[in-house]
Amino acid sequence: MKILCTLLIAALLSGCFARAGSDTRMETVNYTPDGWPEPLQADIWYPQGAGPHPAMLMVHGGGWERRSREDMDKLCRHYVAQGYLVMNISYRFAPRYTYPAQVHDLQQAMHWLHRHADELSVDQQRIAAFGYSAGAHLVSLLALTAGTGDALDTPYGGLSTRPAAVIAGGSPMDLRKYPGGKLVPQFLGGRINDIPEMFAAASPVTRVHDQAPPFFLFHGGSDKLVTIDHAEEFVIAMERENVPVSLYRQRWRGHILAFLAIGDALEQADQFLASTLTGDDQSATGAGSAASNAGGSGWD
Repeated sequence: MKILCTLLIAALLSGCFARAGSDTRMETVNYTPDGWPEPLQADIWYPQGAGPHPAMLMVHGGGWERRSREDMDKLCRHYVAQGYLVMNISYRFAPRYTYPAQVHDLQQAMHWLHRHADELSVDQQRIAAFGYSAGAHLVSLLALTAGTGDALDTPYGGLSTRPAAVIAGGSPMDLRKYPGGKLVPQFLGGRINDIPEMFAAASPVTRVHDQAPPFFLFHGGSDKLVTIDHAEEFVIAMERENVPVSLYRQRWRGHILAFLAIGDALEQADQFLASTLTGDDQSATGAGSAASNAGGSGWD
């Protein structure tokens, strides 16, 4: 019954997505350099019309161990219909590859976008990143470490890997909240008692600084897998550094339903992007404080 209700709600909310034209072009490319531990692919979704276009790096979830980029196809169609060039990537999985391999993959994806910006007609100053769950965790680390010169930023990062804006849904922002279980120790290569410094370093909330890009967070208020305090504490850390941040709370939604039934969280995200990437506030009543306080209805 719960599965049926989830599918029904997701179907009802399909109208929240912009629809790409039937002639939308998509091609699959290898984005990693020769000699990378595993060749990785991305789907490039091409918008219609003349550029330069804003771009979106899209990163799927799955506990760092599974799922695929096809999970994000609906969001790809949504953003390509709005004029974004979308790069929807695969990345290496745990346990075969542990942190920070996945962040390095995202860094390579950003480098690929910049190298091909001219031929793709991409505006390199307007590249955003969107991730859900583990994908949101990875885009958060990508954004917060780019250009800092620390161990996670070298040798594959650099300032060009910094997205201009980040949308992070259902993101585990503090991995220290998971002393047990399977997924986080498998991702990091050990338990918190053995590698506490790794748990801290891999937690976006510990990496917030005053040069971080703006963030829009959305999170299920009934999420038991990644509880909403991850997002709330991240907002506090960002506000402490005076970095623009918004949190949209999705009432009565757990971890999966918050993604499948994204509802008007996506509309708020689009308003955030319009304001952040173009400075156009006319489409938004506020992707900032208004979105922070919005709860939405259970059926929005």
